[in-house]
Formats: sequence, C-alpha cells, structure tokens
Amino acid sequence: MPELPEVETVANGVHDRIHGLTVEQVWTSNKPQTFKSPPQEIVETLTGARIDGVRRVGKTIVADLSRGGEKAQFLIHLGMTGRLLVSAPEVPHPPHTHAILALSNGQELRFVDARRFGRLSVSKESYGGPGTEPLTISPDAFVALFKGRRTPIKAALLNQSLLHGVGNIYADESLFRAGIRPKRHAGRLTRAELLRLRIALIEVLEHAISLGGSSVSDYVDADGVRGFFQLEHKVYTRTGEPCLVCATPIQKITVGGRSTHFCPVCQR
Repeated sequence: MPELPEVETVANGVHDRIHGLTVEQVWTSNKPQTFKSPPQEIVETLTGARIDGVRRVGKTIVADLSRGGEKAQFLIHLGMTGRLLVSAPEVPHPPHTHAILALSNGQELRFVDARRFGRLSVSKESYGGPGTEPLTISPDAFVALFKGRRTPIKAALLNQSLLHGVGNIYADESLFRAGIRPKRHAGRLTRAELLRLRIALIEVLEHAISLGGSSVSDYVDADGVRGFFQLEHKVYTRTGEPCLVCATPIQKITVGGRSTHFCPVCQR
C-alpha cells in the first residue's frame, strides 16, 4: 500500500498539473467498492468546481475545491493498487479506470484501481487525518505520543491514530537508522532514543519523497513513473542479505501481524 512518500509524490505531481483548473465533466464507473460517497454526489460536487490545490493529509490525497463561494474537498485514498494519473484524452483509458475528470485545459484526471481497495469521497468538512503529521511533529509531541505505551515500537509507528502516513517500509527503515529494535516496547524507550527515532523518521521520509517514493508493487506517480527509494532500502525485504553497515544477515520477524525487517547487531 502506498505510504506517506508515495502519496506525497502523487499529490505534488497532480497539484503541479491541475491546480487552478475547473472540472468540466465527471464520469464514474459506479463500482460500489470504490466510492465512499455516492457516485452522484461526487459528480455533483466536482462538476463546475475549481481545483484550488492538491495536497496530502496522512495517506489521503485532498483536492481543495471552490465553486460560487462554496468550499468542498475531493478525497482520494489509493488503497493498494490505486493510481491517480493526469492524461491527454486521446491516451487510451487503462483497464480498471473508475473515475475520469475532464478538465478545463483539455486534460483528464483519472483514478485507476485494479483491486478496488481505494476510496473516493467528497466532503464539505475540512479533512484533518486520523493522527499527527510525522514530518512536522515537534520533539516534545513525538515523545508524548509513545509515553506509557506497551505495544512494540514498530506497531506504534504503524498506528495511524498516532502518526498518520507511516507504513511498513518507512517504519522498518527509520528504526534501522535510529538503531532501535522493532519489538521494544514504545513506552520503555528513553527520551533520547525517541528523539533519535523522530529525526530518523523525518530524514527517511524526506529522502524517500525526494526519490519519488518506493515502487515495490503497483505504485507510480501522476505521470505513471515508478519511484526509486526501493533501491536504497537498508533492511526492508532484504531478509538474509548482509547488513550494509555490519554485514550481519538481515532478519525477518512478524510484529503486529506485519512483516518486519531489522539488523540484530545494529539495532538494540
């Protein structure tokens, strides 16, 4: 499933291409799994609306809309295989296209999702996400999130009500960079360790964004281009391969039902 860097990359790419444009026409496939809001409500909200901007909130892409002084938001969750593509109308529609927005510059914004775990919805309320933004959280707020928590720190990082947007890849990579074992109880980490983890998490996420995210499955950006951060993974999916720091074989365990990769020497 696309995580924060992938969603950020898509949101930024779509923003650059369509902000300031007006939605002239909307087509939906009406497949029930895809639509969190009724398709007709989506069509009515989007048609004639100006796209003021596109941004990321957690793992959700938010398009801010305005029409006749009224504000609304178009919310896109990519799920596991969702793609948000900006295309010329003459480009053939990919299979599993579930929404097409015809824009005032002649281009189309298309939502494509083979497995239909993605969700489209509209709202007149401002969407703030389920948790705290990891890229901007203060040191004290980060430490406070994990105080007294008995869950493993890996599971806590994946808890979207705490930090929204962090997923399996970047939890593993951040814990490696911070030198912390994924099974350690979050509430038992020292303040110094948590501050180190915060810095590591921000650095990993920002570097991944700069490389367009990780393409380990279906993820592509707004132009259909794959990311490159997967070429720099230090532990994720490197089971049995030598640690790039100490040459110890990377181990794979399960934490909170999720595959977890770590170095038994570099992480304590």
